[in-house]
Amino acid sequence: MNAKVNITNRAGASFPVRRMQFDFDHVPEYWMNGSAGLTHFMTALSALFPAGEKFFIDSVRAVRQHPAIKDNEDLQKEISAFIGQEAMHTHEHAGFNASAQKFGHDVAALEKATDTVIQTFRKSASTVMKPFGISQEMIDLMGTTALEHFTATIASELLRNEHIQALMTDETMATMWAWHAIEENEHKAVAYDVFEGVFGKGIKSYLARTSSLVAAMVVLFMVQTYFVARLLKDDKQLNIASLKDIYTYGYSPSKGIISGMGKEMLAYFKPGFHPNDLDTVGLLATWKAKLGF
Repeated sequence: MNAKVNITNRAGASFPVRRMQFDFDHVPEYWMNGSAGLTHFMTALSALFPAGEKFFIDSVRAVRQHPAIKDNEDLQKEISAFIGQEAMHTHEHAGFNASAQKFGHDVAALEKATDTVIQTFRKSASTVMKPFGISQEMIDLMGTTALEHFTATIASELLRNEHIQALMTDETMATMWAWHAIEENEHKAVAYDVFEGVFGKGIKSYLARTSSLVAAMVVLFMVQTYFVARLLKDDKQLNIASLKDIYTYGYSPSKGIISGMGKEMLAYFKPGFHPNDLDTVGLLATWKAKLGF
C-alpha cells in the first residue's frame, strides 16, 4: 500500500469510509504503460468525477429525509457511508487531476465542462418531464442511480480484467483506481435503494430508471470521447498509435474494459433487478486483501 489510509467511523453501515492520502507528485506524465492514449483515456474519466461525485452526493442528500425513508435507520447509515466514500473519491481524483495539470493537460477545464453538462442536462430534463409529474429530485436521483450502475460495472470489470491491470504500471495510480473500484461496488446499491424507497417499484419507476440509463450513457459516451480527443489533440498525440491503444484497452472484444461491461449493463433492464444480484463479494474480498484493507 503506497498511500496512508484512515478508516473513519462507519456508524453501523455495511461498508467503511476510507480516508486515502495518495501522493501524486511522482506520477509520470504517461503513467499507464507509457501510453499517451491509455493515460488520456483514464484522465478523461477522472475529469468526470469531481463534479459527478458531488452530483451523486447532492442527489441522495436531497431526498434522505423523505417520509418513505427517513425512519429507515439501516438505509440512513448506508447513505452516510455512501456520502463519505463519494467525498473521498472527489478529493483524490481532484488531487490526481491537479497533478496532470502540471504537465500542461488542462483537466481543470474538463472538470468545469463536466459540471456544465450535468447542470444543463438535469435542468433540461426537469423542464421536459415536469408536465408528467416528475420532479427535479426524481430526475437527479434517476441520473444518479443510472450512473452508479455504470461506475459499479466498470469498476468490477477493472478488478476482473488482468490485461487492464497489467497496463496500470504506476503503483500509485493502480492503487487509486483499485481502491475506487472496490468502494464503487461496496456502495453500489445505496442510490438504487433510495430510489426504490422514494419512488417505488412500479412500471413508472421501471421506465424512469431504464430510460435514464440510456440517456446517461449517451451523454457520458459523448462527453468522455470528446475529453479524450481534446486531451490527445492538445498534447499532439492524436495519432494512430494512441487510437489503437484506446481501442484495444476500451473496446476490443477480448480485452476491452467497455466491451466487457455489456452483460452487467444490460442486467439493469431486467424487471426486478437489484444491484446486489451482481455478486462481487468474493472479488472484493480478494482485492481488499491485496490492498491491505
